[in-house]
Amino acid sequence: MHNLVIVESPAKAKTIKKYLGKNYEVMASMGHVRDLPKSTLGVDVDHDFTPKYLNIRKQSETIKGLQAAAKKSDKIYLATDPDREGEAISWHLA
Repeated sequence: MHNLVIVESPAKAKTIKKYLGKNYEVMASMGHVRDLPKSTLGVDVDHDFTPKYLNIRKQSETIKGLQAAAKKSDKIYLATDPDREGEAISWHLA
């Protein structure tokens, strides 16, 4: 069984990896992976103000790496910080 744990920072990934067994891969999202566009309003005012999130370009390699690891995993654990930013990061990763 292969498990993937996603945290926000590489330092946290390194620390957590020390405590988990070899069946766990720990990776960092490097912070936020999606954001509202800067060039437009960012919400669809005609459809209940639905947000229009875009992947952050500088995070494209991180996103690809997380997706590849997720495909190989039986379980994925989102272990971001217990605050609103961590919740947003987990929501975008899911």
